[in-house]
Amino acid sequence: MSNLILRNVRPYGEAATDLLIRDGVIAETGTIADQPGIAVEDGQGAILWPGLIDAHTHLDKTTWGMGWHENNRAAVLRERIDYEREMRLELGMDPHRQSMRHAIGLAAHGATHIRSHVDIDTTHGLRLVEGVQQTREKLRGIIDIEIVAFPQSGLMVMPGTLELLDEALANGCEVLGGIDPCGIDRDPKGQLDALFALAGKHGVPIDIHLHEAGELGAFTMEMIFERVRATGMQGKFVISHAFALGMNDELRVARLVEEIAELDIGIATTGAPSATVPSARRLKAAGVRLGAGCDGIRDTWGPWGLPDMMDRARIIGMKNGVRSDHELRHMLEIVSQGGADLMRLDGYGIAPGCKADFTLLRGQTVGHAVVQPALPPLVVKAGKIIAREGHCIVDMP
Repeated sequence: MSNLILRNVRPYGEAATDLLIRDGVIAETGTIADQPGIAVEDGQGAILWPGLIDAHTHLDKTTWGMGWHENNRAAVLRERIDYEREMRLELGMDPHRQSMRHAIGLAAHGATHIRSHVDIDTTHGLRLVEGVQQTREKLRGIIDIEIVAFPQSGLMVMPGTLELLDEALANGCEVLGGIDPCGIDRDPKGQLDALFALAGKHGVPIDIHLHEAGELGAFTMEMIFERVRATGMQGKFVISHAFALGMNDELRVARLVEEIAELDIGIATTGAPSATVPSARRLKAAGVRLGAGCDGIRDTWGPWGLPDMMDRARIIGMKNGVRSDHELRHMLEIVSQGGADLMRLDGYGIAPGCKADFTLLRGQTVGHAVVQPALPPLVVKAGKIIAREGHCIVDMP
């Protein structure tokens, strides 16, 4: 942790001020005099914003830096999953090296926290988790990484996976994942009962991928609601993607959102351009915790994506038809405070007493900063400068 004086920055885009950081915590704002032994940085009028948060990504999947991967597979979920699982070693996808590249890219672009789903299956065991855990240790003090034990290939259709999830949770994974109980496992009761029992055993939250759209996804959500109530997991469950909330049946969606708010279930979105996605406006109006992530980037699933949460804010904004400056600000809040709310981060923010995890943004206003691509002039983690102008102090392997 470090001490730092940061001059001439605009918290949340408001009036310019100075910032004093002591022992990695924001100690004071206002006019700060020089102090012996404390470095001074000029923020040059940039916007001061809490660290960006990638609350839904896959650090073990990217082919970033490996050369171009030709994506010629059929765009079918099961086929993509099977191809990636079987081809990882042949493609040379080292989980530590690739997760380092992804995480460093996020840090360089202003992120201070990551929630990463990491594949666990009977083909690779815990090898992928161990690679990302190695990255987490290597980047400690640069970016915080929370790991979701994720049964990408399914749970009920791949016997032995449950035992691997159990082992992963006992060895450092903080969150339990799941995926499409109907569409992948064809056994929603079996999968959900197993997940809730395992989460209860380890005292961890659940974050489930739910690509299931329309009425099928709504049915799965209702099964989740029943179990959240029965197990007392209110506030400890996140539905990622939640494509069913984008269906055209307004009354059906309204009822689902009402229950999500009542049970304090969080939603993680990626603003997927090719899918129906939850309405950011509707969720905000209902008081639902909404965070976001860049998902998989440039991987065997597709060529798109950047390790950059400002880029993701723009994608979510375009998908939601955002035009007003008020709503542009909300897009930035989704990729920052929204992620902190999903991950239940303590000490997050830029007020005195908060951890000194923040980024500077270029722009006349917050809306301008969201819309116009620009490298962050400075990124700070625990009071330490970890990136300048898009370049992290740690080189990509």
